[in-house]
Amino acid sequence: MDTLLTAEIVANSPRFRRKSSTFVDAIHDLPEKADLAPAQLYSTESGRLFHSGRIVIITVGLPARGKTHISVALARYLRWLGVKTRIFHLGDYRRATIPFGEDMPDDYFYVNASASSVLLRQKIVRKCREDIYHFLNHENGQIAIYDAVNPLAAGRRSLAKEFAKHDIETLFIESWCDDERIIEENVRRVKISSPDYVGWSSEDAVKHYLTRISARIPQFQTMEEKDLNYIKMINAGERLIVNNCSFGYLSHRIVFYLTNLHIKSRHTYFARAGVSQEATYKSDSSLSEQGEEYATKMTECLLRHRETEKQEMLDRGEQKYELKPLTVWTSTRRRTIETAKYLHESGYKVRQRSQMSQLNPGVCESMSEGRIRLEYPEEVAKHDLDPYHHRYPRAEVCLVHVYVNVCA
Repeated sequence: MDTLLTAEIVANSPRFRRKSSTFVDAIHDLPEKADLAPAQLYSTESGRLFHSGRIVIITVGLPARGKTHISVALARYLRWLGVKTRIFHLGDYRRATIPFGEDMPDDYFYVNASASSVLLRQKIVRKCREDIYHFLNHENGQIAIYDAVNPLAAGRRSLAKEFAKHDIETLFIESWCDDERIIEENVRRVKISSPDYVGWSSEDAVKHYLTRISARIPQFQTMEEKDLNYIKMINAGERLIVNNCSFGYLSHRIVFYLTNLHIKSRHTYFARAGVSQEATYKSDSSLSEQGEEYATKMTECLLRHRETEKQEMLDRGEQKYELKPLTVWTSTRRRTIETAKYLHESGYKVRQRSQMSQLNPGVCESMSEGRIRLEYPEEVAKHDLDPYHHRYPRAEVCLVHVYVNVCA
């Protein structure tokens, strides 16, 4: 077997995109062995969880439809749950096979390509498949994400049959989009920064990439195979179609996650609640004078930031730009509700969620960080090693239970 595409090759090569690399998830390099992932509830000797076997997730869709974004986001979520997951991005294998500076065949992306281009494509796909099997069979991998166009129904059925021979479940995820605004935004924001277009002007890169898309459209077949497990995401999550996908807990978690996934950019702001009159866990008191001042300034700062954002977009020529709606989440504690009251008075929706309430700090209530480190050095050391799963003596829950409550 040819040398596997390794993390070292990816890290040292400028031709691999960090946002879609087989070995990175846009933020983290593939982590070393750890006892538990942040949201992992238990471990097994095999490394496989939830009584689920091996699964290959196969993306489907024309270029610039968000397949890689979905793959990366889903891999990060599954790793967070503790599921050993790896992305196998076919584009990375193409870049590894065709040396930098060497011209790619003009008809490489065409369905009716020349014999030499077909052989080259088959070689690249074969290397990718070999790595998938190696990951699942020899590295205790549980989920492999095969990120490619996979345009034809016959090819998808062939993939499902091939993996079934090895007792591997398949789940297809199609990203289907006919909204030209979403497609062009994705091309401009993501694709022209691809290593394929190093040294190109942005306009030439966009034009060339759109040509690549047009070459695929006549032959592309959207998913309608009732005998396969698939999820079809339409126009960046406006609508989902789920076919089968009931082969275990993990399949349900994947469907749940995708219903809450967005490929459009958005902002999330985090703010602490203001200081209350009695700064203890047991007391549900109102904001102090200092807390009221903080709530006012926090609201003014956020509203000013949003207006600045809108003005910047207008200055760029986005005449029809509108700020995205802002929804505020608070806990059910009085000080958090009162911190958000000025946003509510400004017309924003404020929702109270009990899952966001403060955790019972146990023996550490009302202690400063310095005092905690002085009186409970061993507990602090445990917390520093594993903040998600550690709880202080007589504390209510650890952070992993907050995740369970929020996702319930």
